[in-house]
Amino acid sequence: MIKVSVMYPNGPETKFDSEYYKNSHLPMIAEDLGDALKGMEFNIGIGGRTPGALAPYVAIAHLTFESVASFQSSFGPHAEKFAADVPNYTNVEGELQISEIVS
Repeated sequence: MIKVSVMYPNGPETKFDSEYYKNSHLPMIAEDLGDALKGMEFNIGIGGRTPGALAPYVAIAHLTFESVASFQSSFGPHAEKFAADVPNYTNVEGELQISEIVS
């Protein structure tokens, strides 16, 4: 099992519409990925290492798949559509990480 994390860097000029992301973007992704998507989690950053510090990421989405191949084959055909929706909810580029779920 793998986890694909999309992390949106935070900063003083960062804009992120969490309602749009939660109610429009993520449902679109879930529908388009279909059965290949095994799970999804959405986190909103609320703080950093020290009191009062900004969270390093304004938001993080975690998507789980059986394998890297399953992620690539389901996500690839829709990547342009997903990317075209980004300006509707943020002004920053998300960082993507693929991880193996160990436990």
